[in-house]
Amino acid sequence: MAAPHRPGLRITAAVTIPEAELSWRFSRSSGPGGQGVNTTDSRAELVWDAASSGALSTAQRERVLDRLSGRLVGGVLSVTASEHRAQLRNREAARGRLVDLVADALKPPGPKRRPTTPSRGAKQRRVKANQRHTEIKRLRRPPTD
Repeated sequence: MAAPHRPGLRITAAVTIPEAELSWRFSRSSGPGGQGVNTTDSRAELVWDAASSGALSTAQRERVLDRLSGRLVGGVLSVTASEHRAQLRNREAARGRLVDLVADALKPPGPKRRPTTPSRGAKQRRVKANQRHTEIKRLRRPPTD
């Protein structure tokens, strides 16, 4: 049975990473698999060079590089999957993780927080609470004559 043809990895309706920009590495997995763990390369690592990707506009690239800066090594994003026994399932898991990461990074930032100041009543309540606390501590002191 032939593998389904995939023109690329669809991130959003507007962004699709071409298959040519993705590269795979396989290695021995440490997860489940019994004796097969020692002989099969079921761990899948999907590598994508985000810094030089042609799938993103300049603004999108800057946003992805900024938001994923902790996960990138030299502008390259690497995602691994080794929780399944079969390499094919690990490949699918890695593809899903990459889609989730990049889609999250591409989302526009949320609305800015509008700075607020405490109300007059809140300030008065805070001062009263501090005064009560001070009075309680003062009463705990030994009397001075």
